[in-house]
Amino acid sequence: MKKVLSLKQLLPVVRKLRRQRKKIAFTNGCFDILHIGHLDSLERIKKRANVLIVAVNSDSSVRRNKGKGRPVVPAAERARLVAALKPVDYVVLFSEETPLKVIRAVQPDLLAKGGDWKPSQIVGSAVVRARGGQVISVPYLKGHSTTRLLDSLRKRP
Repeated sequence: MKKVLSLKQLLPVVRKLRRQRKKIAFTNGCFDILHIGHLDSLERIKKRANVLIVAVNSDSSVRRNKGKGRPVVPAAERARLVAALKPVDYVVLFSEETPLKVIRAVQPDLLAKGGDWKPSQIVGSAVVRARGGQVISVPYLKGHSTTRLLDSLRKRP
């Protein structure tokens, strides 16, 4: 089964999942230098749904959000790595600054982001709540972030 799909390819899959009454969870991120904190968050989200869709920022989107020198890992590789994780059912790349377009198209039952986001601040929360969905903030695994990892690597001799 192919797990990395375009939005156009993903939408018929979502329609089929809806007919099967599957609960669809959605999250997004850069996933630049995959680490245990990413896996922990994805596992926590998947426990709340039947299907987990992850939107991964394109390279240009990461650069706009994170600045020069990012991403470290190209989008196609990041998407493939995220897709290889057990909790993840589907991955879709997006090039906009936020995943709002994807959220509007998918209409997930559960929208989740990492612990530094309050549910009311999560992009797409109004869309998901308007159709009766749930929006959650997943606690981070303390001490694990891509920025922290990159800073640590830069400090090494």
